[in-house]
Amino acid sequence: MAAAVPAERDAVARAFPGRVRESALPGAALHRITGGPDLLAAGVGPALAAASTAAALTAAALDGRPYALVVSAGIAGGFAPRAAVGSLVLADEITAADLGAETAEGFVPVTGLGFGTVTHRPPAALVREVAAATGALTGTVLTVSTVTGTAARAEELRSRHPRALAEAMEGFGVAEAAAAHGVPVLELRAVSNPVGPRDRAAWRIGDALSALTEGFGKLAPVLQSWNPHEQ
Repeated sequence: MAAAVPAERDAVARAFPGRVRESALPGAALHRITGGPDLLAAGVGPALAAASTAAALTAAALDGRPYALVVSAGIAGGFAPRAAVGSLVLADEITAADLGAETAEGFVPVTGLGFGTVTHRPPAALVREVAAATGALTGTVLTVSTVTGTAARAEELRSRHPRALAEAMEGFGVAEAAAAHGVPVLELRAVSNPVGPRDRAAWRIGDALSALTEGFGKLAPVLQSWNPHEQ
């Protein structure tokens, strides 16, 4: 599991009762839970998240115990009214919302320029199972390098991505690293604030972290029974 910051990592850890051991990686520390997942505070933003996740994936592969799944997790801004504060959102598409070019005609994604990709899709069957177990809403989770702070930007993103439930800053980077290693990815987020004008008084970070802990408690049995080779 890759989160941005230690507070998100630790919220996930509270869902698992096992002992935690710390293992050093280049630029990051991996928390290994006995009988549970490996947890990584990968850093803020898609670039650092990708680099840290790639380091963890490479270390595991060289150690002879490659990962079968990577989960990007944390808190996020939710697009009202679809994703209310405190709700869980699960990506069936992980999309880089601001990777491309601004033109006189509007935004052009990097794929429209003839390069790369802008969307990763988690395994559909696994998404259905996780949504059923956790009660999470399913839809597009956007990755942005600049967090939305105005109503106009929020509306622009809604118009370009009508299925968007939430925005965060790491999912696409984590997904890029996972794809490079041929490993499937999920993104599970708890909504801490609405996407739009920044009103810190309206943020509910503690509630979102509690929802994240609860969600991972329900997620664990699904992951334990999931066989990636059956997908």
